[in-house]
Amino acid sequence: MKLTKEQAQEIRDQQSQENTTKRVNSPELEKVLYEAIPILDHGFIRVVDYMGNDTSIVQAARVSYGKGTKKVNTDAGLIKYLMRHWHSTPFEMCEIKYHIKLPIFIARQWIRHRTANVNEYSARYSILDKEFYLPTSENLASQSQNNRQGRGDVLKGDQAKKVLDLLKSDAERTYSNYEEMLNERYDGTVIDENKIGLARELARMNLTLNTYTQWYWKTDLLNLMNFLRLRADHHAQYEIRTYADAMLETLKKWVPITYEAFMDYRVGGTEVSAKSKSVIQKLIKGQQASIEQSGLSKREWNELMIAFDLKDKLI
Repeated sequence: MKLTKEQAQEIRDQQSQENTTKRVNSPELEKVLYEAIPILDHGFIRVVDYMGNDTSIVQAARVSYGKGTKKVNTDAGLIKYLMRHWHSTPFEMCEIKYHIKLPIFIARQWIRHRTANVNEYSARYSILDKEFYLPTSENLASQSQNNRQGRGDVLKGDQAKKVLDLLKSDAERTYSNYEEMLNERYDGTVIDENKIGLARELARMNLTLNTYTQWYWKTDLLNLMNFLRLRADHHAQYEIRTYADAMLETLKKWVPITYEAFMDYRVGGTEVSAKSKSVIQKLIKGQQASIEQSGLSKREWNELMIAFDLKDKLI
């Protein structure tokens, strides 16, 4: 990841600020506020603002003022109760804002989560940076043979090199054409004083999807956790998962009690259907349970057995 001089100076200026406030804050998150956390080859995330912390959730749930006389362990019990019983509104009382730099193809996947306020870098107004995402060799994988949206075995040798060369050459060629159509280089210099460049809103259509974009992304805590539950999961695409994993760490610094409950009940927990529950109850009691009697499909049955580490019962 490489920051421009302007970006680096902006971060230094922001981190040098000292502001006093009567609002609650999160000391651990304050330590990394504005800091650019590297993601992939040129990307990053940084927390630029937030509102509330664990006590804000507790206050909203109790509709009370201040910390009162409640103890931390009581607050933790309440937050776990809210998480366990899907009482979502108190978590909506906290908000966080990120500055994120990411490849366009990941941005288009990310924007499917329609529960945030987003302001993206305008390629109608400005020229996009000459930066492209190129996967590392261990992340160049073939198409999965049993999952239409997953990866299979890692490509090897000459084939892997050929793919990387194609990705790089295509990105560089289209960006060169982008500059030629604009009649302007990414550093702002004019290529030919005697030509008029194409409008930026038109020239951008030629760029590859591994070109980097940036945005400000603001959401509440509830919807952040919903996002992370899906995108930090091992089934998620590797590239967006790297962002989600880094955001999980900021969640831990921001609301540590909520983070613990989230990891316990949402990330580490398992939801089961009524039919699946009946199967597990029978097995606990030492009774026989079969897929024929359960009413579950083969896929449902195997997912249930894997979730409860009953691999000897896989079909």
